[in-house]
Amino acid sequence: MRNEGVWEYRGRWALVTGASAGIGEAFAHALASRGMNVVLTARRAERLEELAHALAGEHGVQTAHVAADLGAPGAAERVWDEAARGRDIHLLVNNAGFGAKGGFDEVDRARQAEMVQLNCTALLELMHLALPAMRARGAGGIVNVASVAAFQPIPQLAAYGASKAFVLSLSQAVAEECRGSGVRVVALCPGPVATEFQAVAGTQVSARTPGLLEAREVVEAALEALEKGRDTVVPGVLNHLGTVAARVLPRSWVVKVAKEVMKRAR
Repeated sequence: MRNEGVWEYRGRWALVTGASAGIGEAFAHALASRGMNVVLTARRAERLEELAHALAGEHGVQTAHVAADLGAPGAAERVWDEAARGRDIHLLVNNAGFGAKGGFDEVDRARQAEMVQLNCTALLELMHLALPAMRARGAGGIVNVASVAAFQPIPQLAAYGASKAFVLSLSQAVAEECRGSGVRVVALCPGPVATEFQAVAGTQVSARTPGLLEAREVVEAALEALEKGRDTVVPGVLNHLGTVAARVLPRSWVVKVAKEVMKRAR
C-alpha cells in the first residue's frame, strides 16, 4: 500500500498502548524525538507518569497518560475517550499484548481468553474508534504490533500465534480498505526482542538468538514503513527470510519445524 503525501509528526498527537516498557516505550521515545505529542497508556500509572515527564522534558512535547488494563471489557473505549478528549489523535500505535507459553490444554483457559481480549479485541476496538476521525480528516495512521508468529502456527504458543495472525490479517485488509484515503495502516511483525514480554510469555532470548533486534531498531523500521506507506514490515533480514519460508514451504513442514524450535527453546 502506498499513500501520497509526506507523513508529518511534529505537533500532532499519537496514542501508544503498552507504553510503559519495551517496544511501546521505544515508540514513545521515537515519536517524541520527532516532535510528536504522545498519550501513553498501560497498566502501571507510576511508570507512565515518569515516562511522560521524561519525554516532555527531553523533547519539549506535550504528554498525557491514561492508566488502564486494556484486557478488561470496555477499557478500550474509555482509553480512547480520554485520549481523544480535546485532541486529534493522528497516530494510533496498538502495541499492548502478551503471550503465554505451554501446551494449549495446559495453559490456563482464562489466561488465554484474556490474551485474545487484549491482543485482538482491544486492538480491533481502538482501530474502529480511531478510523472515522482519521478518514474524515483525510490523514492518519495506525501501527498494529503483530509478530513473525503471525505467519505460521506455533505449537507451545498456539493461542498467541493465532492472535497475531488475526492482527496481521485485519491490518492488511483495513490497509487496503483505506487505500487512497490518506490513512495508513501498518502491521509490524517483529521477531525476537529482549523485553519484558519474554518474562511474561515464558520464552527466552539471548545475544545468540537468531534475528534478535533491539526495540529501538524495530520501532525505526515501523516508522520507516509508515512514512513510505507500506502495509507490512518484518524488521531484520533473518526474520524476513523466515516469514518468506513460512509462506512458500508446505504448511505441515512449517508447523513441525516450529515445534522443534520450541522444544529446543524449552
